Amino acid sequence: MSEEIKSLEELGDAAEGVVAAEAAPIHVQKLDPFGRAYATGKRKDAIARVWIKPGSGRIQINNREYDKYFARPVLQMLLKQPLQLVERLDQYDVMATVKGGGLSGQAGAIRHGISKALTHYEPELRSPLKKNGFLTRDSRTVERKKYGRKKARRSFQFSKR
Repeated sequence: MSEEIKSLEELGDAAEGVVAAEAAPIHVQKLDPFGRAYATGKRKDAIARVWIKPGSGRIQINNREYDKYFARPVLQMLLKQPLQLVERLDQYDVMATVKGGGLSGQAGAIRHGISKALTHYEPELRSPLKKNGFLTRDSRTVERKKYGRKKARRSFQFSKR
């Protein structure tokens, strides 16, 4: 506190100096020795390990094509959302292994993993992906069952007699 701020202009000048000192973090490309970007995606109880590399747009999940693994078109659309948003649908090959949870949770986990891997491969894609919510981990999970209850919150049927 070497100098005293006496006007609003001085306060604005002091705040600009602080903002300049705390610049946004610089994101760098993170690749493995094979030239792939790796990321882990999570949703509900599903955990997906995702690798992306330059290619023709092939998506493999647990060594199967994505349209064979996810038969429902909604889940297939969910996987492609981050790639379509940044217009890289035919530029990257995606290889993912996923386990745990159901098909919906697995599709969400792979989408999360693809989004994170894209930011590792091309750091400038971070802002559009973040703006559309693809980098946010959806932390909602099933609530555990409590004792003295039929389910997590449901009570046993009450009978007066």
